[in-house]
Amino acid sequence: MTSMTVEAADLGRQGDLHTHFRKRFSEVRDLTERLAVPLAPEDQVVQSMPDASPAKWHRAHTSWFFETFLLVPYLAGYEVFHPRFGYLFNSYYEAVGARHPRPRRGLLTRPSCQDVADYRAHVDGAMTRLIEEIDEDQWREVAPLIELGLHHEQQHQELLLTDILHLFSCNPIDPAYAPYVAAPAAPAPLDWIGFEGGVYQIGHGGEGFAWDNEGPRHEHLLRPFRLASRPVTNGEWIEFIEDEGYGRAELWLSDGWAKVREEGWEAPLYWRRRDGGWGSMTLAGFRPIDMDAPVAHVSFYEADAFARWTGRRLPTEAEWEVAARGLPLDGNTLGRGYLRPVAAEGEGLRQMFGDVWEWTQSPYTAYPGYRAPAGAIGEYNGKFMCSQWVMRGGSCATPDGHLRATYRNFFYPWMRWQFSGLRLAEDVS
Repeated sequence: MTSMTVEAADLGRQGDLHTHFRKRFSEVRDLTERLAVPLAPEDQVVQSMPDASPAKWHRAHTSWFFETFLLVPYLAGYEVFHPRFGYLFNSYYEAVGARHPRPRRGLLTRPSCQDVADYRAHVDGAMTRLIEEIDEDQWREVAPLIELGLHHEQQHQELLLTDILHLFSCNPIDPAYAPYVAAPAAPAPLDWIGFEGGVYQIGHGGEGFAWDNEGPRHEHLLRPFRLASRPVTNGEWIEFIEDEGYGRAELWLSDGWAKVREEGWEAPLYWRRRDGGWGSMTLAGFRPIDMDAPVAHVSFYEADAFARWTGRRLPTEAEWEVAARGLPLDGNTLGRGYLRPVAAEGEGLRQMFGDVWEWTQSPYTAYPGYRAPAGAIGEYNGKFMCSQWVMRGGSCATPDGHLRATYRNFFYPWMRWQFSGLRLAEDVS
């Protein structure tokens, strides 16, 4: 199901595993609840579009995941919290059974937020017992599933924030999820970093957790290329707007141009003209555009059109991964508390992790030799390898410790509600 391994030597140290998973489980589950604290019960019920989910649903679904894939099969005598919650909070696992339609999650006024809190407490208590009581022979099966569930919950922590931002953007009073936090970083000039061509090993091949779609590790031929030292900024995007970038069909892929005309796109999602200038809805409410910060909430279509406008291109995901290797994984992720992309100073490649997920020109397909795991867990990634595009790097809403250079995120090319941006690339003659 994942590339995470538990070494045989570690299996003999059951006390260490108990301590590790008990601590990590508590930290991840507590963070989800802390993210929900600023939300009123009314905030947690509404679904602003079919692609988003209510905060209450995220909290319940992540609990359902642990209940379904760990507690029911592995904890003797476990009793499910509610017999219908499996139907309400299954997301897309066909092998598990029928489920409530995704676009209608916002109609679930019941169970209440308090019911969901009780559900989470029920699951947390049972998981604590499972971690304490699991015998040595079962650790090889259970440990990867616990780790999978924790990373799955971290994904939903990011989604909870991006979905709340979309919801609040629909409110004319521009509500804030959290206070604005000033960022000290100075703007960084754009530079170009060169990389040699050759055959590179791509994909996850080491120890530690990875999603199944990050492997197998395989050889990939790259031609020489250069990568921009930082993501494209809001100020640069305004130049694109002022040069009629959204009105020039020659810059756009055919499907992208159709979407521009259908949706009336004139700027990134959440941007509005106000008081003679551009502002944007953020998790701190409506704010003036920071010209030096990375542009966010643009689709693949927009990113590709901008790259064409500059005479350059988007990087491939293999180029991005080669460039990111060996770089520190720390960046402007959730723990920084800015909850928005910010400018960063420094030299060399900057902001590869955090700030914005960076669109690549690579379609989301299987690596050579990939096989989806058997069973319901195999539905996690493999069945979505069609018509979507890969993003790399993480965002300002990604939980700390969740990222790797091999991480492959993926969305449909028209989607904009994630913290999605871009970094330019160019060929070397």
